[in-house]
Amino acid sequence: MNFANEEEARRFLDENPDIEAVELFLIDPNGVPRGKLLHRSELLPIYRSGRPLPSSIMALTIQGEDVEESGLVWDVADADCWTYPIAGSLARQTWRSRPTAQVQVAMHPQSGLPAAVADPRQVLTRTIERLRQGGYHPVMAVELEFYLLDQRPDACGSPQPALQADGQRPASPQVYGVAELEQLHPFLDDLYEACAAQGLPLRTAISEYAPGQLELTLEHRSDALQAVDEGVRYKRVVKGVAARHGYQACFMAKPFGELAGSGMHLHVSLADAEGNNLYASEDPTGTPLLHHSIGGMMDRLSESLALFCPNANSYRRFQSNSYAPLGRNWGVNNRTVSFRIPGGAAASRHIEHRICGADANPYLAAAAVLAAIEHGVRNRIPPGPITEGNGYLQEQQAIPTDWLSSLNLLAGSSWAAEAFGAEFLRVYLAVKRREYQSFMGEVGEQDWRWYLAPA
Repeated sequence: MNFANEEEARRFLDENPDIEAVELFLIDPNGVPRGKLLHRSELLPIYRSGRPLPSSIMALTIQGEDVEESGLVWDVADADCWTYPIAGSLARQTWRSRPTAQVQVAMHPQSGLPAAVADPRQVLTRTIERLRQGGYHPVMAVELEFYLLDQRPDACGSPQPALQADGQRPASPQVYGVAELEQLHPFLDDLYEACAAQGLPLRTAISEYAPGQLELTLEHRSDALQAVDEGVRYKRVVKGVAARHGYQACFMAKPFGELAGSGMHLHVSLADAEGNNLYASEDPTGTPLLHHSIGGMMDRLSESLALFCPNANSYRRFQSNSYAPLGRNWGVNNRTVSFRIPGGAAASRHIEHRICGADANPYLAAAAVLAAIEHGVRNRIPPGPITEGNGYLQEQQAIPTDWLSSLNLLAGSSWAAEAFGAEFLRVYLAVKRREYQSFMGEVGEQDWRWYLAPA
C-alpha cells in the first residue's frame, strides 16, 4: 500500500514550524473525502502506529448516512479500523487561513479490517499488481472537468456560474476562450500555487464548452496509482481554493440540463518493466495489444458502468452531440467515441477512456478500466471495426443509461466479483442501492411541475 515512514512527517514538521493543524482524510467508495482535523502534535503518532477510524466510514451514502445492510455498521459494532498515511501525501493546504496541512490515509490490509474490504484505493492497488505480475505496467493520467459556480444561487434558487474578475457572469460557452481564463486569473493563480505546494503536476487550463466550465490537465504518470492519487488530491485542492474565492467547484456529471456535462477522462497505456510504451506504433490505431485492451473494455463496459457512472445524475450526461459517448465504439482522434486514440507521436500512443462522469470515484473507475484491459489482453478480444466520422450518427451498441440497470449488471457479474472482490461489491452495492431507494423516494419540484395538475 506504499505507506509512509515517520521520517517523512518529521522532515515536514521541521520545514513547516508554523503548521498548527492537520486534516486527515481517506476516500470512501463514493469518492468523498472523510476524516478528522487533528492538532500538530497528533501527526507523528499516526506515522508510528496508524490512526483508527470507524468501520462505518466505508459504508456511508453520498449524504453521509450509515448503510446497515453493508455489514460494516452494527454487525461489526462499528469497530475501529486502522489507517496509515500514504507516502507523499503530507502537504500544506495553502487556501486555509490557519496554517494547516493535510495527509491522506488508507485502510491497512490487515489491521484495517473489516472496513479494508471496501477501501477503493486497495481495489485499484490489487488491479495494478495483477497487471504487473503479467509484465504490464499501467501508465495513467486523470483529466477532470468541473463548473466554477457562485456560492449564492440565482433568483430562482438555481446554481449559477461564478462572477468573473470584471464583475460579469459568463452567459455563453466561449469554449477555448483565453479571455475567460484571464477573467478567472485570481482563482487560477491560487490553484496553480496550491497544486505546486502539494507536488501536483498541474498543466494546461482550458475554458470548456459551457459558461463557467473548466478543465485543467495533470501529467501522465508511469505509476498508475500515483496518477490516481494525484487526481484525487487535485479534486480536493480545487474545492478548497474555490471556497476561498467564494466559489463552489462542482463535479456533478450534469449540473445543468441544457449545458455540457462534466466528464473524467482516463488516459491509459501499458509499458514494460523498462518503461517502453507497448502501445507505441507508427500506425495511428496502435498495436494489437492496444486493440485487445479496447476489446476488453468494450466487453466489460456494461458490468463496469455503475463504477464509471455511480449516481442518478450521472446518466443525464449521455446525450447525442454532447461530447459524452453513447455506444461501444472506438476511433482515432475522434471525440464522438467511447475509446479514443489521440493523435500524436508513436511513442505517445494511448487510449482516452471517455465514459466516466466527473462524479466517479477515480480509484474505482481506474480499477474498472485496468481490470477490463487485463481481461481483453488475456483473452485477446478484438475491438471490432473502427468508427470514422460522427459516431453519434452510426449504428452502435448503446451504453445502458439507466442507474438501476447498471447496478444490477454489476451485481450479477462474476467477472466483477473476481476483479474487484466479492466483499467490496457487497458493500458498494448496499450503499448504492440505499441511495437509489432514497433518491427515487424523494418527491420534488419536477414531480409537481409534471404531474400535479394532470393527476
